Amino acid sequence: MSVNIGIIGTGMIGEEHARRITQQLTGGQIVAVTDVNLDQARAVVEQLCVEAQVYEDGQALISADNVDAVMVTSWGPTHEEYVLAAIKAGKPVFCEKPLATTAEGCRHIIAAEIKADKRLVQVGFMRRYDSGYRLMKDAIDSNRLGEPLIVHAAHRNPDVPERYITPMAIHDTLIHELDTFRWLLDDDYKSAQVLFPRKTRHAHSKVEDPQIVLLETVKGVRIDVEVFVNCKYGYDIQCDVVGEEGIARLPEPQSLQLRQAGQRSNEILMDWKKRFGEAFDVELQAFIDGVATGELKGPSSWDGYAAAIAGDVCVKAQESGGIEQIEMPERPAFYA
Repeated sequence: MSVNIGIIGTGMIGEEHARRITQQLTGGQIVAVTDVNLDQARAVVEQLCVEAQVYEDGQALISADNVDAVMVTSWGPTHEEYVLAAIKAGKPVFCEKPLATTAEGCRHIIAAEIKADKRLVQVGFMRRYDSGYRLMKDAIDSNRLGEPLIVHAAHRNPDVPERYITPMAIHDTLIHELDTFRWLLDDDYKSAQVLFPRKTRHAHSKVEDPQIVLLETVKGVRIDVEVFVNCKYGYDIQCDVVGEEGIARLPEPQSLQLRQAGQRSNEILMDWKKRFGEAFDVELQAFIDGVATGELKGPSSWDGYAAAIAGDVCVKAQESGGIEQIEMPERPAFYA
């Protein structure tokens, strides 16, 4: 049987997920959609040629009898409300990052899920499904590098809109790295500091760009991350793990090398959808399969909570300029 999915939020990421489920993946179908802009929701239904009902709001969609599972791809501040409603309805829910905009909101979700006594939430940390990151994870877990000592990373975007402000470099951009490094290293964070180098002339007045985030893990690994969201030249994700016995470097996306007009060149991607398209497919298929079997295995509410705690401290470090301590509570046995 096909999993009947309802999507809350049909903006860029919601429309992209709906297209993938409809045109590329198996075992799931879109039967319900909603958005704060209902005309946009209707347009997505028409564009994808799906027989899906457009609901007035997310609560009505979650309550619909024909919806087996929910995807929350709406504006971040609405995530907590809709995830909690899905848990209350006993329906599995895929929530794009962030799980909630505050650590407190994530705690509410964890409490509800534990009360339900069943894992119902998968968080959209898709880098765990990227083939390059999985190769790095295998190298670390198999001890091919020895113990990890240092991580060098960068998250670069060609540009960002005017509504993107300084804290969003953490909550909207670095949030992926905050989850990825915990997963890669099987470790948690101990402290954070944020430094502001010379500001690029391409950044508007409300965002400090670039930023350098310095993290220390409980096991003593030192991490430096460059967040540069107006780099202009492309969408560029970099990661090196330095170990006792060697270095693992994240593979570059496949591209055609040209020798032409006295130059040798490779294309640099400008779009996150192209960079992580395959990872999105694997991630969403894992959610559909997990709903079908009754066992979700992807990033959990606890992972969303851990990233939110670290993110909140990084924003505090942006404001203070100092080294801020990160205190992680003990993981409940429910998420072991």
